Parts: sequence; structure tokens; C-alpha cells
Amino acid sequence: MFGFGTMIEKLKKNPKTIVFTEGTDPRILEAASRLLAGTFLKPILLGNQDDIRAAAEEAGYNINGATIIDPMSYDRFDEMVDLFCELRKSKGVTPEQARGILSGANYFGTMLVKMGVADALLGGATYSTADTVRPALQLIKTKPGNSVVSSCFILVRPSATGDNEVIAMADCAININPTEDELVEIAGETAECARVFGIDPKVAFLSYSTLGSGKGDDVDKMRNATAKAKARYPELPIDGELQFDAAVSPRVAKTKCPDSPVAGHANTFIFPDINAGNIGYKVAQRMGNFDAYGPILLGLNASINDLSRGCNAIEVYSMAIITAALA
Repeated sequence: MFGFGTMIEKLKKNPKTIVFTEGTDPRILEAASRLLAGTFLKPILLGNQDDIRAAAEEAGYNINGATIIDPMSYDRFDEMVDLFCELRKSKGVTPEQARGILSGANYFGTMLVKMGVADALLGGATYSTADTVRPALQLIKTKPGNSVVSSCFILVRPSATGDNEVIAMADCAININPTEDELVEIAGETAECARVFGIDPKVAFLSYSTLGSGKGDDVDKMRNATAKAKARYPELPIDGELQFDAAVSPRVAKTKCPDSPVAGHANTFIFPDINAGNIGYKVAQRMGNFDAYGPILLGLNASINDLSRGCNAIEVYSMAIITAALA
């Protein structure tokens, strides 16, 4: 069963600090106000203190208790500049250049995570995905053993009984045309993320073919990725290549692939490319009445997530809890 209750209880036992890069945005302020009413997550708002407080007052949100940090007057800014130059020394970044780059809230906020001032970061209410991901790639970098940053969406179809349907889909937002080896890594990271949301992952590598029914390079890619994933994650139920109907319908699976350990019951879906992934999750969201949470960034050394620029305050609040819970 999906719910934020488990995550909130986890955070109450070990409260986290999260940076919001767009401190004056009304959606961020509303979400921060809601978070401050609890005791499980401490928001840091970036921006000019007077501007942030004026924006909160104008919108009617109580942000008392939030930490506000102005990059222009941060008392550890020189220390941050030195660390940034060290991290980017291969690019020959000078202190003067570093100061200019760190005046941007996306880079400044990412450095707060790098320095341990914050546990997590949530940005993108006004920044593009690239402007959120780029600083993370340059400063936080990928986990040991990982080669790519990817993303997944958690989709939840609410039920009146409370027994909600929860599935994971990847990669729908970051990697345009992942290789076989990248798909293997994406599958492992997505399964790990799925468990946080109470999903017992059953992983389907999707295609227009089911176990050889179709031919082509794209089919070969998914079939080969499946074989590699099975070898790398022997504890995970994985199968592919599978068409979506075979992956989710027991009746179709019985006809197309009756011996599959996953077909008919898959709940973690790996798409061949971003076209299929982005279209797929949005079809589920808009026509399947699923609530979509994400994109949740995977493979980084810290929990950093990206908002849609069309997000609302409820989505910011939800993604803040998710981001902190994954920290």
C-alpha cells in the first residue's frame, strides 16, 4: 500500500534538511509552510531574506522556523568557493569564475548538499531539468559503480479501500536512448527506488516484441539488456523483452509467455527510450487515472530531485517528502 505515512514516520525518527532553490516562489513557500507545521523536515529557502519574507507575507504563508540563506551574504561562501574550485580543477575554474557560478541558486544549493549543510535538494519550479541535473553531475557525481544518472516515476492509482495500485516506470525524463548496459543500471536503480514505495519489484523490459515474436535492433537491445540484468541482479524477478499487454495481463501472459516469472504481474517497467517512457507514463497519468510522482533522480551520490515547472504546491510538498526519504 502506498502512502506518505511510512516516509513521514521514518523522517520523524531521523529528520532531514532540504534545500529549495527557488525561495520566493509561492508554490515553494506554501509547501515550506506545510512542512514547517510538522517536525520531520527542515526547509532551507535560498534567496534574499527580505524578498522571501515579503513574498511569504503577501501570499499568506507562515515560514517562521525556515532557514533562509542568501548566496550573496553566506558566511561560508569563501569556503564554498575553495571547494568548488577543487571539485572543478580539471576544468581550470578560477575563484572569480566560481563566485559567478555559485551566485546561481542551483549551483549554490547543490554545494550546500556537498558540504553537508543539507541532506537533500529540490529544484526546478523555475529551473529546467538540465539546470538542476548539471550541477549535481558536476559536484555530487554518480554513486560508485554507476555510470549514469537516470529517473523514474512512481505512479499511484488511488482506491477507495486504501489498497492503492503502485507501479514504477523508467527512464521517462533523462536518458534519450540508453544503451543495453545503461538500461541494466536503470533497472537496478528503479527496483531499489520502488522498494522505498512499498513495491515488491517485478521488472519488465518493454518492447513491441514478446520473447522473440518481433525482430529488429530495438528488440535485440531489450532482449540483451534483460539477459545482462538477470546476471547482475539474480535476486530480482526480471523478464523481457515483453510487450506491455503481456507484462500486465495474466490472460495475455498465459498465451504469449506462460513460463515467465514476471509476465502478467509486472510492476516495474523499463522502457527502451525516452520517447516510449515519457509517452507511457503520461498515458497512465492522464487516461489511467494514476497520480505521478517524479521524475525521481537515480544514481546520484545524494538525494537531488527535479520539479516540473508546471507543478503545484501539493506536488512540491509530496516531492520534498520523497526526496528527503530517499536521502
